[in-house]
Amino acid sequence: MKKYILLILSLLTIFVLYKQVSAEESIIPDEAIRFRVIANSNSVYDQNVKIQVRNMVQNKLLELTGKSTDIEETRQVIKRNIDVIDNMVGQKLKEINYDSKYKIKYGYNYFPKKKYKGITYKEGNYESLVIELGDAKGNNWWCVLFPPLCLLESEENQESSDTEYTFFVKELVDKYFK
Repeated sequence: MKKYILLILSLLTIFVLYKQVSAEESIIPDEAIRFRVIANSNSVYDQNVKIQVRNMVQNKLLELTGKSTDIEETRQVIKRNIDVIDNMVGQKLKEINYDSKYKIKYGYNYFPKKKYKGITYKEGNYESLVIELGDAKGNNWWCVLFPPLCLLESEENQESSDTEYTFFVKELVDKYFK
């Protein structure tokens, strides 16, 4: 009898873990646009520059795409305003005397595989707006721009030495159901 109970518990555990992994891997919808900022290096200065650029661009993106109802509309808004974003970043970097180059790319950009808080995000090329600061060899920050999972909550989250992800919906679920 104990063997049967142990077998049933084992099967149930495997089923629950399988369902949890499947659900976690689907947090980002198939049709999504990501937003990523990569720091020049991991120095305190370069990470601070990354945060300043992220905050400024994130607020602008909220203003520009906050009322977008579908992915195609969001794409068009980003494409029409890429020069505005580029000019803002250039001006911000000039204001803070950041003398390294930067690059802004919109399209399909490579994201490495990442495991964060028990969720594995697959590597691959994803539609995204990417800002590379300097040599882009430092830690990065990214979130999902559309659907607006990162723009709904544009407050500063606690910075870590690891890649930082912001998922508003997941944070709400964690906050109220755990």
